[in-house]
Amino acid sequence: MEDNKPVDRFTRKQLRVLESRLADLKAKSHEIAQRIKEAREQGDLSENSEYDSAMDDQRKNEGEIVELEALLNRAVVIDKIDTKHVSVGCLVTVMNITKNRESTYEIVGSPILVDVLMGKISDASPVGKGLYGAKTGQEVTVELPAGPVVYKILSIAKPEEEGEATKPARKRKA
Repeated sequence: MEDNKPVDRFTRKQLRVLESRLADLKAKSHEIAQRIKEAREQGDLSENSEYDSAMDDQRKNEGEIVELEALLNRAVVIDKIDTKHVSVGCLVTVMNITKNRESTYEIVGSPILVDVLMGKISDASPVGKGLYGAKTGQEVTVELPAGPVVYKILSIAKPEEEGEATKPARKRKA
């Protein structure tokens, strides 16, 4: 792999989710093609909103397919999740010392997987960078636009196959 190409890192579970999304998009292509065919049969395409809508959907869908295929082609699979240090694929529970709030995050290795509401943060985000490599019990200071925040690593775990990794981030006052 060339050094200047971006690398996206995924666990096997995350890779299966992306492969499923790609299969869904490809299936959707057939549905859109049928819509285009039906719209063409209506005659004049210059004022055919169904045709225009289907063509827009096709462009968007094909663009997503191309992006996802490129992403999967450069993907690096993480077979072993490190639970001794904060790393891609792990669940890390932290105490925000600054706000006295506990949160759990799944560290992901690609921006496409980020879902802050579900507690999935990128290893390239400010918080992800700040936590990356830290050990349980360690305190780290993360520089955020709103100012520095101190986190204490409470635990580092491997996500369950279908469970904790899909739960929203827990936030509660201690």
